[in-house]
Amino acid sequence: MKAELRTIPNVKLSVGIIVTPRFTLSALANFVDVLRLSSDEGDRSERMNCDWRILSDTMNPVRSSCGLTIQPDQRLGDPGRFHYIAVVGGLLEQSSDVGPPYRQFLRDAARTGVPLIGICTGSFLLYELKLLDGYKCCVSWFHHHDFIEYCGGPEPVSDQMFVVDRDRLTCPGGNSSAHLAAWIVHRHVGKTSARKSLRMLNISGMAGPEEAQPGFPLKIETKVPTVRKAMLFMHQHIDASLTVDLVAKYVGLSRRQLERKFTDDLGITPSQAFRLIRLDHAELLLLTTDKSLADIALETGFSDDSHLVRLFRHHRGMTPHAFRSAAYA
Repeated sequence: MKAELRTIPNVKLSVGIIVTPRFTLSALANFVDVLRLSSDEGDRSERMNCDWRILSDTMNPVRSSCGLTIQPDQRLGDPGRFHYIAVVGGLLEQSSDVGPPYRQFLRDAARTGVPLIGICTGSFLLYELKLLDGYKCCVSWFHHHDFIEYCGGPEPVSDQMFVVDRDRLTCPGGNSSAHLAAWIVHRHVGKTSARKSLRMLNISGMAGPEEAQPGFPLKIETKVPTVRKAMLFMHQHIDASLTVDLVAKYVGLSRRQLERKFTDDLGITPSQAFRLIRLDHAELLLLTTDKSLADIALETGFSDDSHLVRLFRHHRGMTPHAFRSAAYA
């Protein structure tokens, strides 16, 4: 990040926060609690090292996605009084539902060099305002395809805990909000304070941006980072004609090196792993949606529903229809 730390009396780190209508409460709480616990020596919540403010144009309470409301404590004002400006989103249909003053405030922050943080679907709003043009953006694996559909932009990053690209920082929410906040605290306050805050939140270890997002829906387990990164890439391109050569290039290996890692760790080839990932996702869609078999086949990268039925029967011992019927019996 190239932005210089601004001089704010008595505070090493100051963050202004905008919460969008129906924001995710946990994403905000995890981020702020790391700042709070890093701010003093004990647990008195004194704003010695860090300061954080919920910003508003109207000062009206903002309702979160779970129904609880939060009261802003400062007007928007000059973004230059903060070291960072963060946007916390939530429900997709309302994550961009903020008025012109907020939009201008974020544009002013970018214009004056204040680093911007997108938390949860807050990144969607930053992208809509063209404040992520030319930057990598990290979103949840759950919202990976939503980002492409709603924003029509480049492929987002969904296999990392968070992304720091110069003066833009983005994360998918949840515990990644805490890890991103700890990364910022480490940079401006110190490593000891960052580690202390995570320990007090019962979050084990500091995760860097290269760490994989937790909870990604892969049934195939591996502790080999390259293999997991390859499988996450496969899942993100589950409906595409993805070759092993392309996957190998993405993870920075030759095809032979990647195949050796898969066979040594999992006993299967990358192509076989990709087929199982597709079948796992088809199974998930059978259980959680009422989509037709043809639509599921298309969404999971099979040539047609007959192809899906044949492979599903081979690996699951029953047809997709029988599997769905048994699940709802």
